[in-house]
Amino acid sequence: MKNLISVSNPVKESEYGKILFSDVLVTNKRNLFMGRKWRTHDIRMVLWFLFIHLLALLAPFTFTWGAFWAATFTYTLFGSCGLSVSYHRNLAHRSFKLPKWLEYTFAYIGLLSIQRDPIFWVSMHRYHHQYVDSEKDPHSPIFGFWFSHMSWLFDNGYIFEKYQERNNVEDLKNQAFYRFLKRTYALHTIAFTALLYVVGGFSYIVWVLGVAGTLGYHGTFLVNSVCHIWGSHVWNTGDLSKNNWWVALLSFGEGWHNNHHAFEYSARHGLEWWQIDVGWYIIRFLEVVGLATNVKLPSKDHKLKMSFASLNKFE
Repeated sequence: MKNLISVSNPVKESEYGKILFSDVLVTNKRNLFMGRKWRTHDIRMVLWFLFIHLLALLAPFTFTWGAFWAATFTYTLFGSCGLSVSYHRNLAHRSFKLPKWLEYTFAYIGLLSIQRDPIFWVSMHRYHHQYVDSEKDPHSPIFGFWFSHMSWLFDNGYIFEKYQERNNVEDLKNQAFYRFLKRTYALHTIAFTALLYVVGGFSYIVWVLGVAGTLGYHGTFLVNSVCHIWGSHVWNTGDLSKNNWWVALLSFGEGWHNNHHAFEYSARHGLEWWQIDVGWYIIRFLEVVGLATNVKLPSKDHKLKMSFASLNKFE
């Protein structure tokens, strides 16, 4: 699979080479540390991620079974219900509908994963699909693996210059609840940290914020990076998206990323019976009990249209 990016000077841009063990060509580079303006927000983000990762390193010295199970529970709940089901499939793609009380509950669970507020998260993800693997994609590996994985978050100037208006989330901006979460995002993080300390002391902060938080961050980041570099490309999406089974296991079904890019609206990412998709299992359960409605799935005709067999037929 080759980068489907139009470039004005392919000789110069090809000097960056390919990402190891892949066909992904790095067509551009952005200075991550030197030679760019560091904003206050960038510094805060770097310090926050350093803090979370350093907390995780303390895990062996603060182990308790209570902290371990709290981390396991929060990692599962935040990653599945908060990020996969709510932020991604419900809010970003409107793959199904929930009663407002449940939509807001799941969105708040996503907020507690500390991966930014719903308005920011959904906006970036919609831009990713709009400009996938082009120069305007927020986190494409055409800028290099580490940029797509997490370094883009430390460059607010890059985000601002690409998306000054942020006009692709009016549906969320029009709701007072999501505006409130955006304004008060830091307060919820502080309150959650205080609650952890009250319940289980410093060990809970280490294991829930540090261990579960670090795993949760990288579970999301791997979808942005690995799932656009390594894996299987089974649908004719015209981009670099890949299906990656082990990322799917870590991210509750999000690793079936080529499936997702082929059928962005689909509530189900693991389209084959053997493709484990915990996010879909939750949505299906909610549908069975009558809480999830208007659940969208790809039709046979759409699958045929997106298949490589269909492409070859008309070549």
